[in-house]
Amino acid sequence: MALIAIPPQLTTLQNLPPRPFTAPPSKFSSTSPPTPNASSTSTVTFSYYPTKSANPVSVSNTTSTSRRSSLVVRASTSPFSPNIADTLGDVKIFTAAGDPVFFKDLWDPNQGIAVVALLRHFGCPCCWELASSLKEAKPKFDAAGVKLVAIGIGTPNKARILADRLPFPMDCLYADPERKAYDILGLYYGFGRTFFNPASAKVFSRFEALQKAVKNYTVEATPDDRSSVLQQGGMFVFKGKQLLYARKDEGTGDHAPLDDIFKVCCKVPVA
Repeated sequence: MALIAIPPQLTTLQNLPPRPFTAPPSKFSSTSPPTPNASSTSTVTFSYYPTKSANPVSVSNTTSTSRRSSLVVRASTSPFSPNIADTLGDVKIFTAAGDPVFFKDLWDPNQGIAVVALLRHFGCPCCWELASSLKEAKPKFDAAGVKLVAIGIGTPNKARILADRLPFPMDCLYADPERKAYDILGLYYGFGRTFFNPASAKVFSRFEALQKAVKNYTVEATPDDRSSVLQQGGMFVFKGKQLLYARKDEGTGDHAPLDDIFKVCCKVPVA
C-alpha cells in the first residue's frame, strides 16, 4: 500500500521540546494523547492501541441523557462551556489576504449558521483533501444559508499557497498562526496523535481523493514553526453563539463526514 511521504524537514519532530501549554478556561477540557510506541525512523507506520472513539459531541444547555441519534452522540457532560462562542469571539485571526479579523465577525452572531472547519495546517496533504471536499460542498451549504469557514495554522501567505494551488475560495479561508482557537477548543496535539493514532489510517480509504487534491501540492505551505504540524483539527457548527455540534479529529485525516454536518445544519431552521 502506498504511503504519504513525510517531508525531510519534518523527520526531526521527534526531537522537538514539549509544546508550552496554555491552560484553557476552567470549564474546558483537553484529553492528552496516549504515548505512542514509535521507532526513530522516518517511515510512517501505525501502531494500534485502545483509544476513545471519535464521537461528535452535541452541546446543550440542559443536562442530557444517554439518548442517541443517528447523527450526533449526546454527551452526558459537555467538554465545552455554553459561552464558548464568546470566549472564541475575541481571538484575532487573519484573512488569507492578511487582514486581521476577530472570530466573532466570521458569521452572523445572532442567528447565522456556520460550519467552522479547523484544518491542521496549510501544508498538510490531508487538509488539502478536506479543503477540496469543502470547496465541492460549498454550493450546497450556500444554498441552505450556511456559511463555511475554514481555518488553518500558518501565516496568511501560507494560506494563499493553498488557495492558489488547490484552488480554494479565499473569502472563507483564514489563518491562525498562533493556534489560539485550537488551544481554546482543546484540540489534540502531539506526535502520537499525528502519526500513530489508529484514526489516521482512515485516510487510506480516501487515497484516490487525496491524490487528486494534492496534484498541485507544495511543502512550501508548511508553517515555519515546525511544531505546528503536530496539531490536529476539528469541526464545529454554530447557530449564532450557540454551539450545535463539536468534533475533535482523533488523528491526521480523521475528518467529520460532510454529509452528516449538512444534515445537522438542515435540522436547524434558518431565521
